[in-house]
Amino acid sequence: MILRTLLFSACMLIALSPAHAASALKALDPDNDGTIDLNEAKTAASAEFEKLDKDHEGTLDRKELKGRLSNSDWKIADPDNDKTISKDEYLAFVETAFKRADPDNDGTIDAKELRSPAGQALVRLLR
Repeated sequence: MILRTLLFSACMLIALSPAHAASALKALDPDNDGTIDLNEAKTAASAEFEKLDKDHEGTLDRKELKGRLSNSDWKIADPDNDKTISKDEYLAFVETAFKRADPDNDGTIDAKELRSPAGQALVRLLR
């Protein structure tokens, strides 16, 4: 248990590092303006959904999502409570996660915002 906690803490420190945020920003910013807007986030999320949907059923279950959503977020992302998330539900939740990661409400996420816990939660949905 202690080892798991230490590994989780180490991963979080790496995930919150400026270098990791810069790398994520570069990968998710096709127009290279230094920010991610909602359309860029949804484009990346759509591609990620397709990669995760290995059985091509058009939905993702908890196993396919590989821990990308907390239990409380799962309830938001699965409003019909069918234990799967459709692509439309996934993209709707990405929009919710984007808004959480954009505290200044300027419609873009920069590297600093990506380093926040909400920014890292968004990145987990996009790549």
